[in-house]
Amino acid sequence: MWRLYTILILFLSCNSQKHSERKIIDTHFHAFAYDEYGYPAPPNEITGLVATEKSNEEVTSNMIAELNKLNIKFAIASGPTQMILKYQGLDNKRFIGGYYFSPRYSFPDTTKFLELIKNGTVKVLGELGLQYSGLTLADSLMVPYLDICNRYGIPVALHTGLGDAGTPYSKCCPNFRNYLGNPQAIEEVLVKYPNLKVQIMHAGWPYIEETKAILYMYPQVNVDIAVIDWALPVKEFHNYLEQLIDAGFSKRIMYGSDQMVWKDAFKISIDNIESAKFLTAQQKEDIFYNNAKKFFGIKD
Repeated sequence: MWRLYTILILFLSCNSQKHSERKIIDTHFHAFAYDEYGYPAPPNEITGLVATEKSNEEVTSNMIAELNKLNIKFAIASGPTQMILKYQGLDNKRFIGGYYFSPRYSFPDTTKFLELIKNGTVKVLGELGLQYSGLTLADSLMVPYLDICNRYGIPVALHTGLGDAGTPYSKCCPNFRNYLGNPQAIEEVLVKYPNLKVQIMHAGWPYIEETKAILYMYPQVNVDIAVIDWALPVKEFHNYLEQLIDAGFSKRIMYGSDQMVWKDAFKISIDNIESAKFLTAQQKEDIFYNNAKKFFGIKD
């Protein structure tokens, strides 16, 4: 019996070591301040975790500690520019800046946007929460920014799918509509800019057929599985992911946490991918690291 117990401990130890050694790129990390959602922040509606950080220094320290623990080597970090700079000041190689847009934040003029690109602060346009303002990527507001991204090879990361229940009734986002998050809404942009890389965030959930159609027709598009990998029931997440895998898109799917201010989202999302029995070892490596490395041109 003791021998069996020893073997079990060694087995679990090996599995844990393997898990911790897997390299990960988080393509949907938010560089948010401690009071982004007010203070104290609301609890994680899935786990109940309450963020206890009382300063931006605590936020960056705790988030980086979590990234280190889970071997997350790189993060596409979107948020207010001052928070991106704070993270980059602590680890410039790991944190790849993304210009964030939501109803709380406005776009800079194109001169400022170009400056952020040229000085290396921003290498991705997004997360773009255009849907929350009643807009899509095809809106005329986006034309000068898409022209710049196309010229400088800057990927665009677009919020798609849904939002929190009741979003159209909230003070922030009365113009939010579900249909604006349908990935099909970006098709004319993809036709106009055939070399523009676009990241469909949240993998377009629940618009599976439209997401598959966009992926099939436009090879410059990848998806991330952020938030649906921890906020959805696991069975629903696995069903959606398996449909993308079965459709042949295992090289176009990227891990993301969308952790916002709740650090528990990292481990839950990673575990929910690890537990997907339909994924091969190679497919997991691709989702966690290889696909994002290629898409963003990340150098180890």
